Parts: sequence; C-alpha cells; structure tokens
Amino acid sequence: MSSSPAPISVRLPGLRRPGRPAWLSPKVLRTEVLGGLVVALALIPEAISFSVIAGVDPAIGLFSSFTMAVVISVVGGRPAMISAATGAVALVIAPLNREYGLGYLIAAVILGGVFQIVLGALGVAKLMRFIPRSVMVGFVNSLAILVFMAQVPEVRNVPWAVYPLLACGLALMVFFPKVTKVVPAPLVAIVILTAITIAAGIAVPTVGDKGALPSSLPVPGLPDVPFTLDTLALVAPYALAMAVVGLMESLMTAKLVDEITGTRSSKTRESVGQGVANIVTGFFGGMGGCAMIGQTMINVKVSGARTRLSTFLAGVFLMVLCIAFGPLVSDIPMAALVAVMVMVCFATFDWHSVAPKTLRRMPAGEITVMVLTVACVVATHNLAVGVVAGSVTAMVIFAKRVAHLADVTAVTDPEGGTVVYSVTGELFFASSNDLVGRFDYAGDPDEVVIDLSGAHVWDASSVAALDAIEDRYRRRGKNVEITGLNEHSARLYGKLSGELAAGH
Repeated sequence: MSSSPAPISVRLPGLRRPGRPAWLSPKVLRTEVLGGLVVALALIPEAISFSVIAGVDPAIGLFSSFTMAVVISVVGGRPAMISAATGAVALVIAPLNREYGLGYLIAAVILGGVFQIVLGALGVAKLMRFIPRSVMVGFVNSLAILVFMAQVPEVRNVPWAVYPLLACGLALMVFFPKVTKVVPAPLVAIVILTAITIAAGIAVPTVGDKGALPSSLPVPGLPDVPFTLDTLALVAPYALAMAVVGLMESLMTAKLVDEITGTRSSKTRESVGQGVANIVTGFFGGMGGCAMIGQTMINVKVSGARTRLSTFLAGVFLMVLCIAFGPLVSDIPMAALVAVMVMVCFATFDWHSVAPKTLRRMPAGEITVMVLTVACVVATHNLAVGVVAGSVTAMVIFAKRVAHLADVTAVTDPEGGTVVYSVTGELFFASSNDLVGRFDYAGDPDEVVIDLSGAHVWDASSVAALDAIEDRYRRRGKNVEITGLNEHSARLYGKLSGELAAGH
C-alpha cells in the first residue's frame, strides 16, 4: 500500500508571510534605518533653532523632538511622517515663556495636547475635505519657500569656504543617486563634507555653534506652576492656539504624504496621536511640536521611507547622536545640512503649478487662492493663517461663481390666467439675494406658480426670499403656489416659512 506523498511547501520569492511587518524585509529595513538617521541629523540644528525662537535651552528642543518622534511613531495615523519641535508651535508659545517662565510653557504644551485629543475625538480631521487643492498647492509651495528662507542666514557673513562646501553638497545629492540609491545621498553628503572639514581643518560654522547638545536622557516630571484656575485661564488661550496650529500643520502634511505615497492615513488617529505626543513631551519638560514638512520630505521623498520604523528611529538616533556622539555631531558643518534642506525645498516645491502652460489653463480664481495662501504664509510665517485665508477666499470665489447658477424662466398659459415660473439651480444666501427681483409682480396674472422641482433650497436666506416673493404678490391680491420642493427643501421650507420676519 503506497503512502500519499508529503505536501510540498513552496514559498514564492517576494511574498511575505501573513502578519510579518513590512519593515522586516532587508531592503525596506535598510531604507527605514538610513532614512531615520538622515532625519535625525537634519533635526539637530532645526530643533536648536526652534528652541531659540521659543526662548528655551537647546536641550529642551532636542528632547521635544525625541519624545514627539518616538511617541507619534506608535500612536500617529500617518506612517513615515516626522513630528518634532517646530517653529510654528514655538512662535505661539514663545510669549508665554518670555512673560511667565518655562513652567507655564510646559503646562500649555500638556493642555494643548489635551485640546488636540478632544478636537480629534470631535472629528476636526473631517474639516480637511473643505480645503481646496489650490490651498494645498499654496501650502506646499509656501513651506518650500519658508524652509529655503530659513537657510539664507546660514550663508550670510560666513567664511568663503562655506560656499564651495555647499556647492559640493548639492552636487553630491544631484549626482550620487545616479551611481547608487542604496545609501541616501543626503547621508553621503553629510559624511563626506564632515570628513573634509575635519581632515583639512577648515574653519566653518558647525552644528556645535548652534548650542550645546544634551548629555543625558530627559526625566519625567510635573510643570512647576500652581495648579489653580488662574493658571488654567492663563495658559488655556496659548494651549488652544498651539493645538489648532499644530493640528492644521500636521493634517496638511499628512494629506501631502498621502498624495506622495498613494496611500490613505487616519487623520482622526493622527489628531489624537499629536495630542498624546504633546502630553508625553510636556511631562518630559519639552516645548511640544507637530509634523515637520522639511524632515518629512527628507524621510518620504528623498530617503524613500514608508513605515513607522523610520519615524521611531529618527527620534532614537537623535538622542544617540547627541549623547553618545555629541562631539562628532558638533563638528558637522552647517553647509552640509543647508545643502540637504535646499534640495528638500526644490523637491517639495510644486514646479508644475507655476509653469506658464499650467497658469494659462488654470482659472483666475484658483491662481488667486494659491498666490494668496503663499503670500500669507510667507508674510506671517504662520501656516495656519495662510491655510485659513486661502480656504476662506476659495469659498467666497465659489459662492460668487455658483450665485449665478440659479435661473428663473416664466411661461404664461394660453388663456393668460396663470404664469408658471420655473426656478433651477442651488438656492442659498448668495444666489437667493437676486431671486426676489426676477419676478414681474405688477404684470403677472392673478395665479402664480413657482416650480422648484429643478432647484434645491439650502438655507434660511432662500426661505426668506421665497416668503418675500409671496408677500409682494399677496399685497397685489395675487395667489402664489410653490410646487416641486424635494424632501430636504420641503422640510426646511415648512420649518422656516412665515417665521423669518426680517425677510418680509
């Protein structure tokens, strides 16, 4: 009796076992590790600079970047996005630190995190759907401009050797990927330029000139403030402003990464995650933060990272570099990091949006919104101001455009006893303002029918306009019948008609 053959297990190349994390693939793991390392190097001078803006010790900004990156890598909703100490948050909380001290700043960071969790739970992320593409393009372009502007001071009034080093760094990042993409070009540029300056003894500004690096890990604790209602009232406005600015920048950056990677992320989880990260950062004495567009572009677009591992390692490497390799990191020439950030600017800017061919085809309103968004962000250095201004302008332009879509046509029956007005389009506050003047109150017969089967009533302004039309006919002894209301319009009209005295 022959026994049945043993089953043969065949594993096709390139297929992962179910449940195996993507980053365990050797190729992906290498990309994530190297991406995290490059981001960590780029974070050091940025975090120190933002600490100066906030008026705190450089170590606080570095601690904030560490805790933000590590925590958000676990609880955030957008894999591979980098969160750390940022200039947007620093600008909001700097006055509080300047007037009342570090303890109140930390309290504001913790409360700001609580606000972000609440806003996230309330569904603030859903508001992202109301941000038009033209605002998104303006957001991206303005960020690229801001990052570039931030590099300009690093090449002013510096030794002449900075300029050839900067040119060398840019050349390496342009041409090295043509040789191999195994190692990120920014990391190669940083290592080579650092080696050149140390070996040749070239005196140029370095990372160490920005401030002292921390020598130990942060320890948790409570903010040194009185836990009273007066303290709460004092820090709450700053905390709310920080929460809103941080969420807006984080959600816009997450949306950008979604587009670059062709994947979707949970904006609600990201909102709550930002809150959790800021609370943890606050309890470790940090200055808080949010998503960083520059470092995120280094991680996603330049290095090609796609998982949470790169974000986690960016935070870990940041502390390892500061604590274990502080003297070596301090010797990195700023020219190398400036070269990296300049390349990030060029990669981030949407050049297609400003191409003459594109501008000729784009509606004038879209171009206006994009330019206004960029102008507001660059002028105020506040991303939230630009996004809000651009979105409001886009809504006004849209309202003005659709206000003319409502049309009225009149048909009188052969006997002349009845006139039927057919109203088509969307009736809301903008379009309904002109509706009242589209009827011949004096010349129409005694029976008037207003057919709304081709229209939709959206708001109280439209109901008030219909009431005003009925009232004008009624004063002339004429009867008006409104027909064709769809379910939503009929419900709104039935609820408000006759109750809006100001509309009569």
